[in-house]
Amino acid sequence: MKEKILIRKLDSRAVLPTYGSEAAAGADLYALLDAPLTFAPGETRLIRTGLAIALPAGTVGLICARSGLATKRGLAPANKVGVIDADYRGELLVSLHNHAAVPAVIEPGERIAQLLILPCLTADFLPVEALDDTARGVGGFGSTGRN
Repeated sequence: MKEKILIRKLDSRAVLPTYGSEAAAGADLYALLDAPLTFAPGETRLIRTGLAIALPAGTVGLICARSGLATKRGLAPANKVGVIDADYRGELLVSLHNHAAVPAVIEPGERIAQLLILPCLTADFLPVEALDDTARGVGGFGSTGRN
């Protein structure tokens, strides 16, 4: 199922998101840089995409790591998953963090993250005195595993 999503180039050099394969869940986002950018180990920087998007009401955009960039070079979103609310109209920025012990470089136009667009429920939170019982109950971290 494909949805029409309105997107605006804020800079003529910006690259529209692309899908790496027909069944890819995430669309690649590209770095809008004037020159290569070096990240020291442990450094976080905001990378421009040059794009603004109009997500449909009832959806959310999630900015996630590109698996190859994260596992091979240690560069992944600093906030793990960036959240783009449907009413946000500003530039899409990617907060990249270098988790590696060596410097890493991002080149202009390089794919730096992937954008997933998902349905998103909002809630009316209703306070109650008790919740229904379940088999798990109040078991927390690790309560369903053996370790």
